Amino acid sequence: MATGSGTSRPRPSVWLAGPSSGKRKADQPAGLDRAKIIAATVRLLDAEGMARFSMRRLAAELGVTAMSVYWYVATKNDLLELALDEVNGEMRLPADGEVDEAGKLVGWRDQLRQLASEYRKILVQHPWVSQLVGEYLNIGPNARAFAEAAQRVIRRSGVPDEGMTGALSVVFQFVYGFGTIEGRFALRCREAGISQDDYFFHVMDTIEADPELEESFGNASRIMRARGGSTVEEMRERDFAFALEMVIAGLEVMRERAGHPADTAREA
Repeated sequence: MATGSGTSRPRPSVWLAGPSSGKRKADQPAGLDRAKIIAATVRLLDAEGMARFSMRRLAAELGVTAMSVYWYVATKNDLLELALDEVNGEMRLPADGEVDEAGKLVGWRDQLRQLASEYRKILVQHPWVSQLVGEYLNIGPNARAFAEAAQRVIRRSGVPDEGMTGALSVVFQFVYGFGTIEGRFALRCREAGISQDDYFFHVMDTIEADPELEESFGNASRIMRARGGSTVEEMRERDFAFALEMVIAGLEVMRERAGHPADTAREA
């Protein structure tokens, strides 16, 4: 739909706004810049979550007026998008042609494990990230670097081109779901002032002590205990590692179904 005279369409991404001059004007606040604003935004989101975040709260954290922040970012949405890309930059990405300590080329499986683990880490450490991933285009420089690394690794796996987007989806939507639940559980326990271990084992004990609950959820509780691990962290590590190996095995099967030969230098 065409817009009327003097109006414009909403900008879909801060990264499509065009470069700013980067020069400070005379009436802009001293000692403040976009990098400091983004860093403070990430700290606040980590500490207080999305629900409590506001430009006024951010300004108070920085010790400036709310209008001072708007010299550097046009809207709250722009700032959230910048914060999202900032934490994407925390991921350690595998390099193209990376070699191990023995001088051998690092295989695609190990690189995929690294990418999946790094993505999971930011989802857990920054629970608000999962809320923003689907709301913004997520095309900042750090997000693009992650996407390019993921595409290189999947291409090395031998999955045919027509299966690339599906392969990327099965890996990273699995990690997104796993990391989101893990991060939200950790956040809920932190807000309740209870450790994850205490909460988990309290729930398990409650289920097993209640005949009605045991009848409904007893099998699930036995499965959870059978997976091993004395802490929630250990249990999640076992689950994540096992699930990721299933994903990798699935990629191998689909590659072979497409008629691509097995790797000439298969990893140990």
